[in-house]
Amino acid sequence: MSDGLAGRLNGKVAIVFGAGSIGEGWGNGKAAAVAYARAGAKVIAVDLNEAAAATTRDIIASEGFEAIAVTANTTSLADVQRSVDAAVQAYGRIDILHNNVGITSQGGPVETSEEVWDRVMAVNVKSMFLTCKAVLPVMDAQGRGAIVNIGALGGVRWTGYAYCAYAASKGAVNSLTQSVALQYAPRGIRANCILPGVMDTPHIYKQISGFYDNRDAMVEARNKMSPTGRMGDGWDVAYAAVFLASDEAKYINGVELLVDGGMHARCN
Repeated sequence: MSDGLAGRLNGKVAIVFGAGSIGEGWGNGKAAAVAYARAGAKVIAVDLNEAAAATTRDIIASEGFEAIAVTANTTSLADVQRSVDAAVQAYGRIDILHNNVGITSQGGPVETSEEVWDRVMAVNVKSMFLTCKAVLPVMDAQGRGAIVNIGALGGVRWTGYAYCAYAASKGAVNSLTQSVALQYAPRGIRANCILPGVMDTPHIYKQISGFYDNRDAMVEARNKMSPTGRMGDGWDVAYAAVFLASDEAKYINGVELLVDGGMHARCN
């Protein structure tokens, strides 16, 4: 099964940080890793959860594509560097860096503890700084590469949830992406950011459900938030990622691609 992606990334190597899923189903990172493979890329599936990384690798292998799994904490430079070294050792290069690692937290400035603020910033922002720090020298030596960072609609506008640390961290992801994009553009390296809106992924059932009385109420409310009448899913993000990573997007650099059904244009 290729979903119309076959051949678009032939000969490329993609390292996906946050390639597992927090539960059953398709999270953004898991779908992106499989989509890269279906498009022809060899994939390094990196996740904090060893079993989750292995599951993604096994799905890719079961479809006849190539992948390895690596366990790493992306807030640790040593772990990130070990993952990059494994990619280079296995495949000799890295053409695509996909940063999907992220957590949410509920609460405004008064309710959010200092410890939670620091953790959200470390996981959501520092991790991308560290992966760029480790991967950019590889891409620079090659003279080309594409970075796809997963931000959030909450990084550019209010989405109805009080989670100040998450929103601030995703705003920082946008700025980091643009900084890398402009610095490395003359060296053949592009960096872009995808901003998902309300998404139906395993993640929301673990970390956002506290805003609602029950699962059904959450799903109904989030569907209504989207102009399309439904949430997006991991594949909506994955298809956008494949495009941004491909040569079809060779002149697209430093953008914030909203994958949100038009929610960013709403005034409510």
